[in-house]
Amino acid sequence: MATILALETSCDETAVAVVRDRAILSTVVASQIDVHQPYGGVVPEVASRHHVATLGDSLRVALEQAGLGWADIDAVAATCAPGLVGALLVGLTAGKTLAMVHHKPFLGVHHLEGHIYANYLASPDLQPPYLCLLVSGGHTSLIYVKACGQYQTLGQTRDDAAGEAFDKVARLLGLGYPGGPAIDKLAQVGNPKAFPLPEGNISLPGGGFHPYDSSFSGLKTAVLRLVEKLKAEGVDPLPVADLAASFQATVARSLTRRVVACAQAYGLTTVAVGGGVAANSGLRQQLQQAADTHGLRVIFPPLSLCTDNAAMIGCAAADHLNHGHRSGLELGAQSRLDLARVMELYAPQAER
Repeated sequence: MATILALETSCDETAVAVVRDRAILSTVVASQIDVHQPYGGVVPEVASRHHVATLGDSLRVALEQAGLGWADIDAVAATCAPGLVGALLVGLTAGKTLAMVHHKPFLGVHHLEGHIYANYLASPDLQPPYLCLLVSGGHTSLIYVKACGQYQTLGQTRDDAAGEAFDKVARLLGLGYPGGPAIDKLAQVGNPKAFPLPEGNISLPGGGFHPYDSSFSGLKTAVLRLVEKLKAEGVDPLPVADLAASFQATVARSLTRRVVACAQAYGLTTVAVGGGVAANSGLRQQLQQAADTHGLRVIFPPLSLCTDNAAMIGCAAADHLNHGHRSGLELGAQSRLDLARVMELYAPQAER
């Protein structure tokens, strides 16, 4: 069982973890939410500077919590794509440096593959093939997980990601940043059937709609028009809880419908969920109910593993290391990289 020291700095969380195969030995996450809240979103340069300031202490604490020294570490891993390039470079440079200094193999890890592997930490018995719903601030995808490093995207958003839509609607409703938790909390006391909202469908050239692709831009606009209409009618105060609940229920219903259709079409009986929006209570409830109805197994990571963390990166790296994969030290940071190209991160070493 490989023991990995992993670093994650793709956005606004500075995270370090020590993972042994599918078990977490330590995990440290230094959040920057308070830093970026005044701006209503992540400021890339500010995020990078905070990674530099906090990574050293996070590394020290992670090793102390694990009770391990460098002799116990088999490899070092760091997120290298996708993400904010400046932020990625902080963790990637640190990871490669640590690997060189301590003579350890290095592995660059795809951030989205990390979110998939969070499910292995939650359910160590999980084995491919299965369907993964990846929902976060930047990504909404249905991924056919075939094996380590082998992925096929079956559906994706054509515009806003689900998490991005949550943030934009929360800003529209005056709920602040980050929007997902704020809407989820308010939706608990709202009526999800108060306002019918469009799910958003992608038309096909020959007629009909794409069964698995999503669209959330139209939903966001529908909420905007609804708020404008209510204000024009003199509704004061706005029924913010009902608006939040109606929006959240629509997103959850849209995603759940596509997940069930996709799993049935491809004969997959297990659905794993990853990404920040996987923490949403409305999505969890609707998807679990649908899974029970259709005889599917659905796996949700614990809330601490839904948002960005280094434990999921370490778990992915451990599996790649066990398969003999290594990354070259010339590996660079990439703001975008399709999940289907994951194995390119290990090709330079494999060619040597």
